[in-house]
Amino acid sequence: MAREVTQEAFVADWADGALVIDVREADEYAAGHVPGARLMPLRTVPARCGELPTDRPVYVICASGNRSRTAADRMTSRGIDAYSVVGGTGAWARAGRPVAAGSPEHAA
Repeated sequence: MAREVTQEAFVADWADGALVIDVREADEYAAGHVPGARLMPLRTVPARCGELPTDRPVYVICASGNRSRTAADRMTSRGIDAYSVVGGTGAWARAGRPVAAGSPEHAA
């Protein structure tokens, strides 16, 4: 089962430069994402886990937390220190935190 991280704990780690993987689709990402998040749609995670580090935490985010839990489970099973962000991008934005929009220039 995926480990989860609260929005508050995530904010602190994000501010320190944490690696954030957004597992939504490209159009969702383009509409608004956590600044610095890298796009890796959920369907691509199994094939792309090898691109992720195993020596530091990886924070996985989606719209609400459902897809990120699935992705974090897959990542964890491959030796990645992955955490699903509770509430996802929706909770992030509702809290008034910064949101970036535009193409997935930071694709993982």
